[in-house]
Amino acid sequence: MKLEGHGKLLRIYTGENARWQGRLLYEAVVLKARERGLAGATVLRGRMGFGARSRIHTTKVLRLSEDLPIVVQIIDTAENIEAFLPEVKEMVSDGLITIEDMHIIQCRPDPPRRDS
Repeated sequence: MKLEGHGKLLRIYTGENARWQGRLLYEAVVLKARERGLAGATVLRGRMGFGARSRIHTTKVLRLSEDLPIVVQIIDTAENIEAFLPEVKEMVSDGLITIEDMHIIQCRPDPPRRDS
């Protein structure tokens, strides 16, 4: 998929132990985004953070958390992100969802490899 120009960045902030229908939430969201044909998704694991309950989650040895922050980022056109948003809202029961305008400079797959 070639994608350039105006787009949207969907971010989901949650914990690594959050689940949806028995599966880790971040995995479920990424797999659903792929199933829907969105341009791309990335999961980032945080070293420290807090959310709506103000509880600190950290990787520090003396306060080792078992539920570190997770950010799922999904980029695509405004139309595709808006169409995907109702599914995301259904999946995320504990977390923060944001959308930002962005300008996509380049999104192209690697060219196919030729076997010698």
